[in-house]
Formats: sequence, C-alpha cells, structure tokens
Amino acid sequence: MTAVRIGIGGPVGSGKTALVDVLCRRLASQLNMAVITNDIFTREDADFLIRAGALPAERVVGVETGACPHSAVRDDISININAVEDLERRLPGLEVLLIESGGDNLAATFSPELVDYTIYVIDVAGGEKIPRKGGPAQTYSDLLLINKIDLADLVGASVEVMLREASQLRQGRPVLLTALRHETGAEEVVEWLIGRLAEEPRSPLTIPTIARPDPHPHSPGGPSWPHAH
Repeated sequence: MTAVRIGIGGPVGSGKTALVDVLCRRLASQLNMAVITNDIFTREDADFLIRAGALPAERVVGVETGACPHSAVRDDISININAVEDLERRLPGLEVLLIESGGDNLAATFSPELVDYTIYVIDVAGGEKIPRKGGPAQTYSDLLLINKIDLADLVGASVEVMLREASQLRQGRPVLLTALRHETGAEEVVEWLIGRLAEEPRSPLTIPTIARPDPHPHSPGGPSWPHAH
C-alpha cells in the first residue's frame, strides 16, 4: 500500500505550515503520517515542524529545491518523488503523506503524478480581491482555505465577500474559513481529510475508525512523543 498524498500550497505566509502542524498534531496518534516540505535554500518549515513536536524528526523531510519552489511540485518533480520513495521505504505502512509546496503564486499547481488531493491556502491579509484573481489553484484544488479570518477587521477585508466570491469561482468545490493559529476551523479540515481517506480504495481506513481529534492537542491524550524544545 502506498501513502495517500495530500499537496498543500499557497502564497508565502498564508498558513501552509500552520495547517501541516495542526493536521499532524490532531491525527498522528491515529495515522501513520509523514511530511515533506519544500523551500528554495533552507529547511525552515521542516525545522519548525520538528521543533513544534508536530512529528518526530525522522518523519519530516525538508527538500531544498534550489530554484523555483513550485516547479519542484509541478514540472520537474523528481526531487520530491525521491523523497516520497525514501519515506515509504523507511516507514513501512505509511498511510498519509503531506507535501507542502514552497511559497507560490496563484498559478502554482501540483502534478497529479505527485499528489492525490490538493489543499490551497489563501489568507485575508492578501485582501478580499484574492478570490477574484482566480488561477488554477484557487479554482480547482480539492479544498480551498481562507485563513486568518481573525485578522479581517485589522486589514479591512470582508470574510463574507471572500467566501462568496471564492464559492462562485469554485462552482461547488469546498471552501472553509479558518484561523489556524487558533485552530479555528481545524475540525472541519480534519473531517474533510478523513473523508478523502475513507474514499480511497487503497486505504483500509473508514471514518468511524478515526477518533474525533482532541480539542486540546497538547494534553496527555495527544501524540505520545515528547515535544521538541
């Protein structure tokens, strides 16, 4: 069985790494998970996840693309495929693999040869005009998150306008409102992900086998490994 691969994209600072952190902390005690991050010259996102205790270090791979970060998940995906194969070899029974793109633009997409599903993250700090700009990632990703809704009043953006225009753009594809730093909306994202896993014929999982996430993920009921300091 190969892992179900979830591609996570979005502009710099939109909340991609925060999303990966939330998903890992809520699901890693129940699923065999790993993460690949993409940065141009650093392992900053991978190092953040390890320090935060999202996953043990051996389950987080930082890919340094050395060039256009979204090309590495869309065009020449060989460096990411090598990382996928290495993780699946080292972690038998891997069920879910989150692949985070480097900060990208609205035209960035994932190769279907690399991922099975895509989540695209935008944030209100970019302004309520972002959904009107369209682009393949906003339009066709399997899930669109409008993140940092708690900052809308501070930046003069209307969450209602962004949601309405994103929904019109996506024509029925799901859109969720989140403030991932506070885990607002995280439950709905987790439920969406569990639903995709339950649909996968290669996955043995069904929705009832997954316990509802702990609303206090740092409590003793969370992941069994210690948090990094």
